[in-house]
Amino acid sequence: MTWSIDFLPLVDWRLIAVLAVGAAIVSLLGLLQRTPGAWLRALAATLFIFALLDPSLKEEERDILPGVVAVVVDRSASQGLAGRADETDAAREQLETRIGRLRGLEARWIDVASTGADGTELFGALERGLADVPSDRIAGAVLITDGQVHDIPERAEQLGFNAPLHVLLTGSDDERDRRLVVHSSPRFGIVGEEQPITFRVEDLGPRDVSGPQRARVTISRDGEPITGMNVTLGDNVTVPVEITHGGRNIIEIEVEEAPGELTALNNRAVITVEGIRDNLRVLLVSGEPHAGERTWRNILKSDAAVDLVHFTILRPPEKQDGTPISQLSLIAFPTRELFSVKIDEFDLIIFDRYQSRGVLPVLYYDNIARYVEDGGAVLVAAGPEYADNGSIYRTPLAPVLPAAPTGAVVEEPYRAGLSTDGERHPITRDLMEGAEEPQWSRWFRLIDANVDGGATLMTGPEDRPLLVVNREGDGRVALMLSDHAWLWARGFEGGGPYVPLLRRLAHWLMKETDLEEEALIAQSRGDDLVIERRTMADTAGPASVETPSGSQVAVELEEVEPGLWRGETPATELGIYRIDQDDLRTLANVGPDNPREFADVRSTGETLAPVVGDTGGGVFRIARSGDVSVPRILPMRSAATMHGGDWMGLEMTDASILRGVKAMPLLAGLLGLVLLLAALTAAWYREGR
Repeated sequence: MTWSIDFLPLVDWRLIAVLAVGAAIVSLLGLLQRTPGAWLRALAATLFIFALLDPSLKEEERDILPGVVAVVVDRSASQGLAGRADETDAAREQLETRIGRLRGLEARWIDVASTGADGTELFGALERGLADVPSDRIAGAVLITDGQVHDIPERAEQLGFNAPLHVLLTGSDDERDRRLVVHSSPRFGIVGEEQPITFRVEDLGPRDVSGPQRARVTISRDGEPITGMNVTLGDNVTVPVEITHGGRNIIEIEVEEAPGELTALNNRAVITVEGIRDNLRVLLVSGEPHAGERTWRNILKSDAAVDLVHFTILRPPEKQDGTPISQLSLIAFPTRELFSVKIDEFDLIIFDRYQSRGVLPVLYYDNIARYVEDGGAVLVAAGPEYADNGSIYRTPLAPVLPAAPTGAVVEEPYRAGLSTDGERHPITRDLMEGAEEPQWSRWFRLIDANVDGGATLMTGPEDRPLLVVNREGDGRVALMLSDHAWLWARGFEGGGPYVPLLRRLAHWLMKETDLEEEALIAQSRGDDLVIERRTMADTAGPASVETPSGSQVAVELEEVEPGLWRGETPATELGIYRIDQDDLRTLANVGPDNPREFADVRSTGETLAPVVGDTGGGVFRIARSGDVSVPRILPMRSAATMHGGDWMGLEMTDASILRGVKAMPLLAGLLGLVLLLAALTAAWYREGR
């Protein structure tokens, strides 16, 4: 309850000021000249002026609000090291007890974890936690942390309140740790080329300088070790690493653990290099002109990543019309250069309605078969010639082809369908876009063949094989047993998905990682780790996940569509997760490649000291000799220094809520009239004597 006097002038205050000045002059002259009754006239004038001001006595009923103490508890990953979590819990318990004993103070607890963030952000959490508290109610803030905070404001004014900030440090001041720091690394790299990575190994904190000054480093790519070396501590080391495939190449550098260090989590660094394929070289050999000849050419030429070499055999050996060679406008077919000297430079060879008519010597078919075994790719787009005596199957290339022709050519209308394997394989899985039956146009020819190996993805009439793919040695082979794909390209009866089909087929043959039918993929999405398994099998067993801290988690996979299985698990830790399923293994990085949370995990108050000092607060190390002791808390009024050796101060506030107001006029009504008349009467009486 508070009292005060308020004025509510009855007339303009400027008029009151003029009257007051005039009354003061007249009263002063009368007092100086000792005029009888002068002081009574001055009293009457004063009462008159106050009556015009209409003073009133105001009584306010207020509820005093307690000051708010924000206690930010650091629950980040670095706080889980070396017993810091237990120290944090003990400090919180002691603070809760001590603040609870103080009248006029209220604690607001703010727990902060670093999952999904690049570092520990305590001040952002502090700002959000006090967003609904007026600044005049904030008595101070206390941080329970190891000092590894990554959003420290530059100035105390940026805190948003004028109260002391104190820090209770967990851990000890003699901690040591080893870390691996990446100095430079590429973000992209050409597949098949080497990229330099520069790093160094640092030992932080006190260490024995008489001990070994070198450490063992192992470098892995996609979870498989590729090299190891001994490096000198503190020196930059540059290592070339080959980019082996398109997409993400996860390079992991790990240094051996040092004796007595805090954690080995920052002994490894992860570099993700996006593999970019140089232009893919494709050799397209068309056996003779036909209606669909340009279909393959147009598909390949529309892909900017493909360099196409296309030859069409317009003049077979048996055609002899006497035209001189010098008058021909076409170049000679460079068989030796293409199929002997430079065959390994091609990523894919396509035979489009090609038949063996002596253009290629038999020896070159052996070269092509070897090319496939060594990792190359061959696609045969077959026409009726595949069933004839001049079939490419009647050459030394036959051992790598997945289907043998029966000699029959089926010519009847049909709609190509997907086999069971086709519904699961990435090449054809999405062609029907969820429809139960094919919606594309009909084809009218199919080369009958018996499948010797591989997977049949598409079928024709009576479930005869239409598209067969297979792996041979390190290479791949595909056989399209019809030459009517051009009907889809021309839009006959609405056409069909010829672009995705032919493009996926070509890229699968060229080992595009996104089209692998047996693949294990893991990536973080929000707070979860999502695991996907592509397989041609009927089932997929659980995936085994190793977290960055080394714990094991089993994740059950569920089929979300044919050939695709998926599972999720919470990703509560930052770093590299290792996932195994059957004989496949992959890595997934949660958070930034090299999180600031583990860049330096030693406990320190140096980074927080400037902003804490500007607020008058203090930094206290709470763990000594195995015991946790929190400083005493003293309620204080504003002071330049709000801490001592074993105490920390909190600023008491005057914040309150107004519940009600009572006002009593002082010179209004009968009382004011009586006083004014009494003063005038006394002055008149005194002058009349």
